[in-house]
Amino acid sequence: MNTSQQHFVAGQYEPRAQDYVSSEVHRQGPDLDQIEAELSRLPPGSVLDLGCGGGHVTYRVAPLAREVVACDVTTGMLEAVRRTATERGLRNVTVQEAPAERLPFDDAAFDVVVARYTTHHWHDRDAGLREARRVLKRGGRAIFIDVTSPEHALLDSWLQTLELLRDVSHVRNYRLTEWMAALAAARFDVDGITRRHLPLRFADWVARTRTPALNVEAIRALQATAPDEVREHFAIEADGSFVLDTVTFTAN
Repeated sequence: MNTSQQHFVAGQYEPRAQDYVSSEVHRQGPDLDQIEAELSRLPPGSVLDLGCGGGHVTYRVAPLAREVVACDVTTGMLEAVRRTATERGLRNVTVQEAPAERLPFDDAAFDVVVARYTTHHWHDRDAGLREARRVLKRGGRAIFIDVTSPEHALLDSWLQTLELLRDVSHVRNYRLTEWMAALAAARFDVDGITRRHLPLRFADWVARTRTPALNVEAIRALQATAPDEVREHFAIEADGSFVLDTVTFTAN
């Protein structure tokens, strides 16, 4: 595990913890509704919120679980999650600081593992998925949610460039085909794929990561000169707002 990437990501998000607790994009959405529906069909068990960020998965599933462990590399995020869970009376929530690639849990420790909008920050995606597989009980449920990159190389390059300018801790938004191959290699049996569109207001998108003004200008300049194919795919609007593709995988 490259600890420099872990510390880099933590450093980027440490001052933004409360922003992600209150983020409209992160605290709601049909993907969270799907997670809740999945867990409502299962007996109350142990849940790992892997890369918990502002803790929105944790808050949603805690009433349905025996216990929830919110895991992240950012101390400030975990402190915010602990505080918010206490304020909401969620007494079955604990927090753990650790990278996805090196989890301090026993084999088969969890009935459910959820990773929502976090994999694009992992230094080693494959190692993180192997760890998720290791700590999940046989017959357990795994749910992975993230932004996906288009299969077309041109569109993929534009997305990765904008993401990196916005947030220097970004590693990669993976294509759907890359996700499927990686999940299979980690021995997950995917039984559900739900694709969605995520509209993003540009001003909120860059404010949430406190993107430097120079980088914001660079993103807007790129958008202004983007080929028609790029502008159409991402539905880029006059104010810079746009739409991303996301996917929810359910697996055993």
